Amino acid sequence: MFESDKIKGIIFDYGGTIDSNGMHWAEVIWMAYQAEEVPVSKETFREAYVHGERTLGKNPIVQPHHTFLDMLRLKTDLQIEWLKAGDFLPEELATPGLKQRLADWCYAYARKSIDSARHILAALSRKYPLVLVSNFYGNVEAVLKDFHLDCYFQSIVESAVVGIRKPDPAIFRLGVKDLLLPAEEIVVIGDSYDKDIVPATSIGCKTIWLKSIGWSEYEGNETADLVITDFAELEQTFGL
Repeated sequence: MFESDKIKGIIFDYGGTIDSNGMHWAEVIWMAYQAEEVPVSKETFREAYVHGERTLGKNPIVQPHHTFLDMLRLKTDLQIEWLKAGDFLPEELATPGLKQRLADWCYAYARKSIDSARHILAALSRKYPLVLVSNFYGNVEAVLKDFHLDCYFQSIVESAVVGIRKPDPAIFRLGVKDLLLPAEEIVVIGDSYDKDIVPATSIGCKTIWLKSIGWSEYEGNETADLVITDFAELEQTFGL
């Protein structure tokens, strides 16, 4: 049972939690593909998505100044070019316009999610110190500034900067260190059971799992101190 009165600080995940209300970003981008009627199967899209993520992870393509829209344009470019090169998508359809429309659709989705979450983050930041712990590309500060979210977090622990990636519990230990609180007085809020909930639990933090559509099917035995299905439920959880 989750007891909010025992919580003194909060660690938030970013991508998939604040910017998509718990939905894995592959699912969001797939919705954009469907909206644009891109003629590829979901299985093929997922291969293109993995290619794009691995390419961005291995190469310094994303720069610290890049906004979220910049990053989405890089992602859709890598995906569409991979689909074209593999003959999964006809060359006449793999246009700069398609890439732009996909990126714009996803950016609008993120902005809508963030606009819904903003007043909750503002209210939480008035009651608790907030720290962000995120697997990101080195540009999360630019992303937060673009969405006017940077003012809510007292510190940011970003994987590309600290050299540690989730699900390594060490990245959450850095967040705990920044809060200057015992782990048992901190709650970690994230969308990924494997990357957020499991490692946070292992170091003694409380957990709130924002459960939606993930990358893989859930086994059914996943647990957290509290499971929610909408970011808005945090209002009632913390009595905002």
